[in-house]
Amino acid sequence: MELYRLREGATPLLISMPHAGTYLTPEINDRLTPAGRAVPDTDWHVDRLYAVAAKLGAGLLAATHSRYVIDLNRPPGGESLYPGADNTELCPTTTFERQPIYAAGRAPDAEEIATRIRLYWRPYHDRLADELARIRERHGIALLWEGHSIRSRVPRFFDGRLPDFNFGTGGGTTCAPELAERVTQLVERSNAYSAVLDGRFTGGYITRQFGKPADNIHAIQLELSQITYMDQAPPFAYRPDLAAQVQPVLESVLSIATDWADAASARA
Repeated sequence: MELYRLREGATPLLISMPHAGTYLTPEINDRLTPAGRAVPDTDWHVDRLYAVAAKLGAGLLAATHSRYVIDLNRPPGGESLYPGADNTELCPTTTFERQPIYAAGRAPDAEEIATRIRLYWRPYHDRLADELARIRERHGIALLWEGHSIRSRVPRFFDGRLPDFNFGTGGGTTCAPELAERVTQLVERSNAYSAVLDGRFTGGYITRQFGKPADNIHAIQLELSQITYMDQAPPFAYRPDLAAQVQPVLESVLSIATDWADAASARA
């Protein structure tokens, strides 16, 4: 099984989907609980949802393996993304519902985690870095869009219902503030969906690691509430009726990002 799928784009915009995968290697699958094998914390159907990006000329990089193999959006040293808050690990051991992912005594040890970093984490990050470098070389600027989704209610991480569109820029450090403000305001003006900028989710490791505006690489994360396009209960079915409503808004958001990146490229 390939580790990721890459489609090169014609614009400065690259969409990364590190949690889109559901594949579990046989060796790992055999050690999981039923809850773990169901991979409920997948960013379900985001590759399908972001199909609208093709007409905009954006590149797409999507992981194939489940985040339960290794979480590509966590630092390799295992540091907490949100100090003081509940976080899942680099190699998660419990689901978002706190159910054990591994059978008793079968979670990965430090040596296995190091191997997974080498086999799965590093190749994705190296490919992402290479693609951003190629885009910046060609356009003078690169814009990384981290495409994520999550259930609208996850008490482990936040109270109540999450806004529909959750944009994260590391508290304004990973991309130009005017871009973040434009995409947030567009969603708010739609009057159909709620939006927040740097709320509960301020961007994961990838956004913070690669977003370096001073180096002409900007990064923004979108954590889209799954209630906007799918059934949130198993079997986590895609809802074309819901997706047909949110995709035009998502396309408009990505169009603004593309136009901004094209204009920045022209000035670079």
